Amino acid sequence: MTERPANAIYVGMKPVMNYVVACMSLFNAGMPEIQVMARGMAITKAVDTVEVIRRSFIKDLTIKAINIGTEQLTSQDGRTNNVSTMQIVLSRPQPA
Repeated sequence: MTERPANAIYVGMKPVMNYVVACMSLFNAGMPEIQVMARGMAITKAVDTVEVIRRSFIKDLTIKAINIGTEQLTSQDGRTNNVSTMQIVLSRPQPA
């Protein structure tokens, strides 16, 4: 199993504000850059999370990169499914 990056937020089934708070906590802890990652139906929630942060909390937030892709997942019955993935890399200007 791969190790989880310290600056990554994985978006899933929780409400959007939970992920907004998690992102804000990382930024307030001094993290200069964070990754918001999602798969499948959670991609829309990841985009909503970034937009809430950008419009309501950090006006000068920079979206450094948006990476999209597909992962192949094997279900319990042995079938292989393709699932869309998205990674949004956010950067906050550091105070001088």
